[in-house]
Amino acid sequence: MQRRQLMRLAGAGVLCAPTIIRGARASTPDPVDVELILAVDVSRSIDAEEHETQMRGYANAFRDPDVVRSIMGGEIGAIGCTLFTWSDADSQENLVPWMKIDGDASAGRFAAAIDAAPRRTWSYTSISGAMEHALTLYGQNRFEPTRRVLDISGDGMNNSGRRLDGVRQTMLDEGIVMNGLAVLDRAPGAGGGASALEEYYREEVIGGPGAFLVVAEGFEAFDRAVRRKIAREIAGMDGGTRFAALPRVERVAAA
Repeated sequence: MQRRQLMRLAGAGVLCAPTIIRGARASTPDPVDVELILAVDVSRSIDAEEHETQMRGYANAFRDPDVVRSIMGGEIGAIGCTLFTWSDADSQENLVPWMKIDGDASAGRFAAAIDAAPRRTWSYTSISGAMEHALTLYGQNRFEPTRRVLDISGDGMNNSGRRLDGVRQTMLDEGIVMNGLAVLDRAPGAGGGASALEEYYREEVIGGPGAFLVVAEGFEAFDRAVRRKIAREIAGMDGGTRFAALPRVERVAAA
């Protein structure tokens, strides 16, 4: 439902206004259904081809008609979105600035910005550093969201920076929902393996009301997995009949 329609219905008493999360915003706030941060792993376990697969997957997701329909189908009909890459505790790079996405044209601009972003990989894997960086980004836009969501994708466990549990708890205390996309491409460490990575993301990374994990069975499945994930998280924890019965963990295989 578009915002103009929503405001008419609300004024007539047909709808209740969505709960808006207020923070340090610009002088003219812009309501959105969700503030969505896309955090993409570029640690040394990600080679150049896999990095390109990830970036292409995120760009393609915002060209997907189903994703755009999910965005436009929210109570407000718009989201605020940004994308950064992460590796070491002090290695995060903001690649796509905050943008409002409310239809095909704006979604296409966001996809084009991902296409144009540089491809660089770094060293260690600091999920805690990525979460800390995300916390700094939520106040750096003009949006007033009903939800804040961190979409964090990766193929390994936290091995750099602060302990993950403390940073994760801070995110939860701030009311931020953390969803995961775990890529089961190679063993994350000695004695680890794909099943260990899935369990790690499920038990120690994701969190918050309605949080879920999408598991991509290899980078070949990443494109399909990220489209599924973004459409679902935009719909949110009360996304209605389409997503209400979905499991906490979804697996996506290569086509």
